[in-house]
Amino acid sequence: MEQCACVERELEKVLHRFVTYGHQSEERLDELLRNVCELRSRLVAYGVQDTDLSVLHQTMAQCCKEIKETVQMLASRHKDIHGSVSKVGKAIDRNFDAEVSAVVAENVWDSPERQKYLSETIVEHLYRQGMLSVAEDLCQESGVVIDMSMKQPFLELNRILEALRTQDLRPALEWAVTNRQRLLDLNSTLEFKLHRLYFISLLNGGISKQQEALQYARHFQPFASQHQRDIQILMGSLVYLRHGIENSPYRSLLETDQWAEICNIFTRDACALLGLSVESPLSVSFASGCMALPVLMNIKQVIEQRQCSGVWTHKDELPIEIDLGKKCWYHSVFACPILRQQTSESNPPMKLICGHVISRDALNKLTNAGNVIAQISTKGKGLV
Repeated sequence: MEQCACVERELEKVLHRFVTYGHQSEERLDELLRNVCELRSRLVAYGVQDTDLSVLHQTMAQCCKEIKETVQMLASRHKDIHGSVSKVGKAIDRNFDAEVSAVVAENVWDSPERQKYLSETIVEHLYRQGMLSVAEDLCQESGVVIDMSMKQPFLELNRILEALRTQDLRPALEWAVTNRQRLLDLNSTLEFKLHRLYFISLLNGGISKQQEALQYARHFQPFASQHQRDIQILMGSLVYLRHGIENSPYRSLLETDQWAEICNIFTRDACALLGLSVESPLSVSFASGCMALPVLMNIKQVIEQRQCSGVWTHKDELPIEIDLGKKCWYHSVFACPILRQQTSESNPPMKLICGHVISRDALNKLTNAGNVIAQISTKGKGLV
């Protein structure tokens, strides 16, 4: 983090100089422009024939001199900014190690199978981001064949998200009604919030939309038991429609951040129905690597300084445990409290009647010791 702070300080200096340079340039150029306009106005008003040519020559020379000096000053200061920008690059080189091959497994992407997996992961990420043309070009150049059944959900998802970003709720509502039962199984509030947002958009139309809003309120009937309070607030806002919702106690209904929220809810629930994570595997892997790489680089530096050769010989295994935070927890890891080892597919966790969980290997060792089983059974804690 200290390295990032050093680079950030250099970057802040550059940004400050850019802002200062911009203000000074505008002020100086505006001043020159006023002087030139005044000179032009005087020439138009009095004419050249009525003016002393020597005075006119002196005035024009002074104006040209000021313009030249200003241009030279701005160019010099602009050159100084280039020097500050180069310092940012030097700060990055000084605080970060660009050579990361020492902590990366060699030839990790050499096999055609792994290259195929990587290309498919990138293509899926591009589909998620709505960059369909880029994904198609990558498929052609890499030779990856993506089935249409995989593309279609992403095409529909991006079509609906694009409509939501333009505050068009109809495609999302059609999708939510079509998938109503599956959304209910997920305890999703998506459909209600879409109807709520559409009702609020009608409130924005003022008194002319009052009758339409009353008719649309019928869509809230299936959600009356779960969202009674929210529905009461929406219906209460109709009382203030004539004077404007923005001038009423219900003005919070018009907050613009609701559109960003509905996009997030739709993305989350749509990915859940498709069996996908909200974030693409590529973005998760990239974020995890950004957190893990500094730790690994520090470990490599310590190993080199202490000349501990042979401590880290296998690049496919980490020398230490790296905490990536709960956001990156996707699979639970259970360690047997008896044998002190993590469970696996060949040694899965087993639940006892008492509610305790141990590994299968520990269970086998307990079953081989008859006296232990007898003691457990006597206490009413028999095994599953």
